[in-house]
Amino acid sequence: MFNYNEAFSRNLGWITKEEQQQLRGKRVAIAGMGGVGGSHLLTLTRLGIGGFALSDFDTFEQGNFNRQAGSSMSTVGKAKLDTMAKMALDINPELEIRSFDQGINQENVEDFLQGIDLYVDSLDFFALDARRSVFETCAKLGIPAVTAAPIGMGAAFLCFMPGSMSFENYFRFEGHSRRQQLIRFIVGLTPSMLQIKYLLDQSSANFDTEKGPSTPMGCTLCAGVAASNALKVLLNRGEVVKAPHGLHFDAYRNRLKKTWRPGGNSNPLQRIAIAVATRILAQG
Repeated sequence: MFNYNEAFSRNLGWITKEEQQQLRGKRVAIAGMGGVGGSHLLTLTRLGIGGFALSDFDTFEQGNFNRQAGSSMSTVGKAKLDTMAKMALDINPELEIRSFDQGINQENVEDFLQGIDLYVDSLDFFALDARRSVFETCAKLGIPAVTAAPIGMGAAFLCFMPGSMSFENYFRFEGHSRRQQLIRFIVGLTPSMLQIKYLLDQSSANFDTEKGPSTPMGCTLCAGVAASNALKVLLNRGEVVKAPHGLHFDAYRNRLKKTWRPGGNSNPLQRIAIAVATRILAQG
């Protein structure tokens, strides 16, 4: 028979018994159950989070095998949302899960975030409209929101807290074409661009076909970084790096960069990086 206290007893020491019970009462929203989303869900479930709002409309395919937690021969063709929810419930049968199998849109985003203590972004890199909608609603509702992006063999982390710099004010998407928004997104996520030196085939990152390379190491590192900061946000303990500050850890290059871009993508350094990235992509 399942016993919550026993199941998560090995968390104690790093957190107190009282804090573990606090986490049991917390609710986290995760949009996207693919590359990072599935890993986020399982990591946060093992941390002892008591409930989730989850969304995804996609099914698993073999192209997901290199990085997605729920992808295997037995799940090909199955819904990512259902598969990951079952995996989480197999860890903690007491979980409260609200599922959104049509994805996130303007009509359901507020319902998705109802009663949520933290949003963890896991949408596909190219899902800009949905991402902007969720972060905008988080800001309106006063919900902390974090994103940990798998960049190469590393993780790039940003946190948007109530009352601090917003997602839109950091990335500055408004008034730009979709292609420019994608460029602004990647440059905003990774101001230090640690990954560029070992990207062997630049054509694999193609904004026209909206496909890019990803590694299992990057996704797993993201889950650890996001969950560590989720713990700090939910328990109100420890320093949380808030935008316009960010973190980028690259395990391949053995480097950690703490970034600071006042004004976000309107910062002069970012404007130069955006111009360079635009020229490189135009040449490709």
